[in-house]
Amino acid sequence: MEKKERRDKAPHVLVLPFPAQGHINPMLQFAKRVASKGLKVTLASLISITKLMYFGDGFVKVEPICDSGATDYKHFLDHGSQMLANFIEKHECDSKGPFSCVVYDSVIPWALDVAKRLGLYGAPFFTQSCAVDAIYYLVHQGQVTTGLVGTPQMVHGVPQLGISDLPSLVSAPDSYPFILESVLNQFSNLENADMVLVNSFEKLEGEVVSWLEGLLRVSTIGPAVPSIDNIINGDENHCSVNLWDPNSHTCMKWLDARPIGSVVYVAFGSLAELEAVQMEELARGLRGTNYYYLWVLRESEEKKLPSKFVKERIEKGLVVSWFPQLEVLAHKAVGCFVTHCAWNSILEALSLGVPMVAMPQWSDQPTNAKYMEEVWSVGLKARVDEKRVVRKEEVEQSIRAVMEGERAQEIKRNACK
Repeated sequence: MEKKERRDKAPHVLVLPFPAQGHINPMLQFAKRVASKGLKVTLASLISITKLMYFGDGFVKVEPICDSGATDYKHFLDHGSQMLANFIEKHECDSKGPFSCVVYDSVIPWALDVAKRLGLYGAPFFTQSCAVDAIYYLVHQGQVTTGLVGTPQMVHGVPQLGISDLPSLVSAPDSYPFILESVLNQFSNLENADMVLVNSFEKLEGEVVSWLEGLLRVSTIGPAVPSIDNIINGDENHCSVNLWDPNSHTCMKWLDARPIGSVVYVAFGSLAELEAVQMEELARGLRGTNYYYLWVLRESEEKKLPSKFVKERIEKGLVVSWFPQLEVLAHKAVGCFVTHCAWNSILEALSLGVPMVAMPQWSDQPTNAKYMEEVWSVGLKARVDEKRVVRKEEVEQSIRAVMEGERAQEIKRNACK
């Protein structure tokens, strides 16, 4: 079917995220917003992921991209192009109408090639900030080199960045060469895209957005997080997908019993792995503040905690393996968020007005932390020592500064804007 013929039919948007939680959830929110405008929307992913998504009538239709096989990332990456083509062709006679547009995760640029070959519109969805996207674009264009030893000259609107403020894929390219190749390939065929969607918004990164708009067909559509009403009313599970079993009842009961603004929420996402020495320093720092804390920690990471830490702190702290983050951030008991500064976490905290203490680990997180502290002034970055460890004293001082120090009120006002 030619593109001209598709224009005469009701638009039907296919949304294709990369199958990882940090990529799925923002694209899911985008899909739900598009559907709320009356357009037909189908989200496709691996079978294991689509089984976790349940929506009532009027929401996004969720389907596995392949009925069998395709259960892991490697299969998706190796055979995704053919799987997508088969999926689109299978829906040519769909009662909801054939697809007219593919919105795909920017890290799988082959989706645009498939869309164009089959006569569909195509738009990449960038899940990271405009500033980070701009840095990767400059690297892709050869205007910034990886492994820099000095302070690079960046685009208009991006603050002067030291080597430690750059995405780790740029400052230390040999650490994750495959991932660096993936983020740079995002720009390989953008000249063929009908639009470029970014999960940010102009008020947050106005100057960088303007710079990108001069180069690409950029449209900011963020923040792609559930509506505040859904979060506060406890409907967050219907707004996102969790690839781990949350401990909702235990956490909410514990939070409900704590005073307003008295809890430090600690979470480093689904991928970060802290060294044992860093886990111990963080645990000791939390203990030293004497605040209540809720620490979301994967079971594989919990073994790095100091001996008896969990049992000793049971009155002041709660350590759980997973919990829907938005529900925690929306709770009145939470006073600050100790975070690795992944982009989704930044947007969620900003959307809910929660001040942050940054402990960035890798990827885009150092750049996000720089913005969080120096551009938006919604938190503080905890400083590392010569061994790249945030020590107990720094953890304690940073949390106290955000919760009760001289800058606390300013930070909280900025976070709530």
